[in-house]
Parts: sequence; structure tokens; C-alpha cells
Amino acid sequence: MTTPARGPSSNVARRLAHFAAERPEAYAVVVQRHRLWGRKARYETASFAELESRSSRIARGLRRWGVADGARLALLVKPSVEFVTLVFALLKAGVVMTLIDPGMGRKNMLRCLAESEPEGFVAIPAAQAVRRMFRSRFPRAKWNVTVGPRRLWDGLTLAELEALAVAAPQTFPADSFPDCAPKSAGDPAAIIFTTGSTGPPKGVLYQHGNFDRQVDEIRAGFAIAPGEVNLACFPLFGLFNAAMGVTTIVPDMDASRPARVNPAYIVEAVADWRATQSFASPAVWHRVGEYCARTGARMPTLREAYSAGAPVPPPVIERTVAAMSAGGRLHTPYGATEALPVATIASPEILEDTRFGYAQGKGTCVGRRFPGIEWRVVRIYDGPLTKIDDAEPAPLGEIGELIVRGPVVTERYVTRVEANAAAKIADGEGVWHRMGDAGYLDGQDRFWFCGRVGHRVRTAEGTLYTDPVEGIFNQHPAVYRSALVGVGKPKRQTPVLVVELQPDARDMARNAAVERELLQLASDHETTAAIKTVLFHRSLPVDIRHNSKIFREQLAVWAARKLKVDAAAS
Repeated sequence: MTTPARGPSSNVARRLAHFAAERPEAYAVVVQRHRLWGRKARYETASFAELESRSSRIARGLRRWGVADGARLALLVKPSVEFVTLVFALLKAGVVMTLIDPGMGRKNMLRCLAESEPEGFVAIPAAQAVRRMFRSRFPRAKWNVTVGPRRLWDGLTLAELEALAVAAPQTFPADSFPDCAPKSAGDPAAIIFTTGSTGPPKGVLYQHGNFDRQVDEIRAGFAIAPGEVNLACFPLFGLFNAAMGVTTIVPDMDASRPARVNPAYIVEAVADWRATQSFASPAVWHRVGEYCARTGARMPTLREAYSAGAPVPPPVIERTVAAMSAGGRLHTPYGATEALPVATIASPEILEDTRFGYAQGKGTCVGRRFPGIEWRVVRIYDGPLTKIDDAEPAPLGEIGELIVRGPVVTERYVTRVEANAAAKIADGEGVWHRMGDAGYLDGQDRFWFCGRVGHRVRTAEGTLYTDPVEGIFNQHPAVYRSALVGVGKPKRQTPVLVVELQPDARDMARNAAVERELLQLASDHETTAAIKTVLFHRSLPVDIRHNSKIFREQLAVWAARKLKVDAAAS
């Protein structure tokens, strides 16, 4: 099988036509569904030919309806065949789609949608009803397509839009739309919102060149070949499988609540479709790995697994790899909504090398950069850096802030635009993106993640970074996860360790013993010697998208309040 040529257009949707011609009957998208009264899953499918044909039909319907090239349309559809089809349709039509994680909550979602100023909604009935209820916040929303039955709101149903696409040609005398709108690398393609784990969610502008290069980098970096079968437990990461000739399996799970996944469904989908690869958040692999270890279930066809969104603990990696095929690997690609992918590392190197550095307080090694990425570690500076000459390089091995640039790195935010000054550094005609992550490069040009810059704890004696500190405490068998927070004003903060215990260790009688052991562990390491306070939290607050990033800002407020209450009680 061949790989589609680049051609003059950077519209990633053009690649679908290549595989629709080469693998027309092969499945492009498969969606797992379980009936309440049945144990066995049923599956909804679409072939490459069907995906190509229907996405082209919808794109033509949009253009015939009058939707202009470059119009902004918000896409609010659950993970499904329709979701993948509509993504390719919107790209083909040349519109700019807005993608928002519904798990961020209605308040945040409404604010993000309003800030993106959509000219229409392609959405399920529930989302269209909300749009109508809050229509004053969307004054430009003219082109509204309901994916399902339309009630009392304006616009067309998806079925009506498709009917418009196949209407008699003489009805549209100037009908000369291309099957896939040609786009240059700099043309806008989508607005995707950050998780909001370190501040209000921001709308990141993706250009067609970003998407096109992402496909190239991921395909080459992980040696992905047409014919692979990918179980995509996070829909956005599986969007462009079809552009690589890869079948996407969408499991039966709430993508906004990955920590609640039914692991049996994941194992079932892998077995039913002989999946060869899978992407999931650390929270999903935690549940799947534990399930497989407990029941003896295995996923023998799974050769490559991927996990991102937060550092993946070595025990989770071990359990996941043990359930995969012989020689199977789990990769932990590193990046951000604004820059993806940046670097990666695989389980053999983690389990045989870098995990020991993590346990010794050296941080989490996220691996080596992708070929298209340039990176530097610069000294931490809390204000904007207007030009690259202002960014002072940090010596090799010294903790600083990581900055990156390359074809997959986005250039700007289009909502909360004031954030551009803090996140982007001008360098000639291009920009560097400040990842906001603290860490250092080692002698092998690997980046060791030491936590978010904004989460560092600045005491009177010096600065503590979250990941190196937590790496030491997370070795304790009673600790499920921990979070370092600072109480007080910067440069005078008190470092506090907040601990979530393993389920079998959550009893008050044992907490005092665990606390003593953790404080002893702290005193045994120079990195953690300053920590004199340990608090226990039943369940650390985590991000919605991956259920893995810890909301340390919330914990810092909680810790300050609890310490005040405890002091008053004593």
C-alpha cells in the first residue's frame, strides 16, 4: 500500500480519497455500543468509501446552502460515525470547525462557544436546544445543522443538508465546488480549546499545515501503516486515523469521564476487531491494567499502546504491557493542545532506565523530540518574553522552562488573546511556544519534566518542583498519588504534600503511621527535606479531559483552609 502524496493542498482531508480508492471496503470507523439488556456489543460501521462519499456529500450540501469558505461552525456531536464523518466534511467544505470538550461543564462550554463567535452549529438536538435558549450569546449563528430530529429551532437537519447536496445540478448553475477545498498551510482549519487545567480554557487556532504535519509526524514517528486497527479511547486523538488508512474503533465509554470506563468493554473491542494499537489516557490504562491483572484477561493482538495527558506511573505501564502481545510497547507521547506531538518515549526505556530517575526525584523523562520539533530550555521568567533574544538559555541539566517551535506548533490563541503575550515568543517571522513546563535536557537530548512552571513552590530557602518531589513519595506502597502545593505568598510559601491513598489504605487508624513514614522518606532525600507537612485527601481533583492532571491550584486553597482549621482546633 502507498502513502498519499502531499500535493499542492495542505488540507488533510484530501488523504481520505486516497485510501477510499485503495481500501474502499475496509472499515474506516467502527463504534461499539452495548444494549442494557445484553452482554455482547453491537457495532456501527462505515467503510473508507462510505466515509469519503458521505463527507463529500455533506461538504457539498454546506456549500450549496451558502456556507462560505472560512466560516466558523461549532461541532457538537458525540463520538460516533457521524462525528468522524462531519470532521472530514467540514474540512472538505473549507470551514473552520470549533471543537469543545463537553466534559468541561455547561458554564465553561457556553463561555468558550460564545468567545469563538460561531457562524453556525453542527450539533445534536440537545446542543441546538441550548443554543436556542442562549441565542443572544451567539448572534452570528446562522448556519445550523441538527444531527438528529429538529424541533423548534432554525436551520436544516443533517438529512436535509445531504438531500440538498444531491439536488438537480441545474438548481445550482454556478455549482463548481471541488470535492475537497484546496488549502495552504497557513489557512485556518479549526479552533480547539485547552483543558483549562491551568487557567480559563483558551481557543487554539489550528492551521491546515498543523494538521497535515501532525499526520506525517505521528505516522512516521510510530511507524503506523495502512491496515492497522486503532482503539481510540479519546476521540480527538483518533480523528486522523482515516487519513493514514487506519481503522478507528470508538469504544463504548464516556470520553469526558475516562476514569469511569468499563475495562471489560475495552478488552472486548480489542478482541472483536483484533486491534493492533490503542490510545487512552493514564486513567483508562490504570483501570484496564488492573482489570487484566485481576481477571487474567489479555489483549494479545495489541502491539502498540499510547498514553498522554499526564505522566504515566511505571506500575500502570507494567500492568498494561503485561496484558498486550509479546514485545508490546506503551508509548507516552508528550505535547500540549498548542503543540502536538513534541516528544515520545516507550516502555522499554522507561522500565529499564528512566523510572529509576523518577524514583530518585529527577522528574519524569518524556523522551526525545520528534524530527520536526526544535526545543530549548530557557531560564524561568514569569513575565512575557517578547523576542527570542530575551529568553536566556539554561545550562544543560538545569531546570528551566521548555520552549518549542515547528510545523505542528500552533501560532496563536484566537480567544483569550491576551494569553498570546505570555505564551508566544517572536523569532523573525515565526514564534516559539512556551510549554509552561519546567524541566531540563540531559546529555541524550531527552527532556525531563519537573512539573508546571506555575505550580512550583517558592519557599524562603529555595524552589521545589512538583514532579521530582512527588516521584519520591509516590514510591510508598500506600500512596496512590500525591501533589505538592505551596501555602502562602511566593518566596515565603510553606510546602505541603497532599496525598491520596490506595483504596485499601484509606482508614484513619493507618493514616498516622503513613504520615510518619512519608515524613521520614522526606528527610532521607535532599529534594524533599523541606517538607514537614502531609495532608490526606480522599480523591485529588483532576482534569476532565484525561482524569489525570491534578488541579493543584484547588488543592492549594484546600490545604490552606485545612491547615487554618487544624491550627484553630489545636
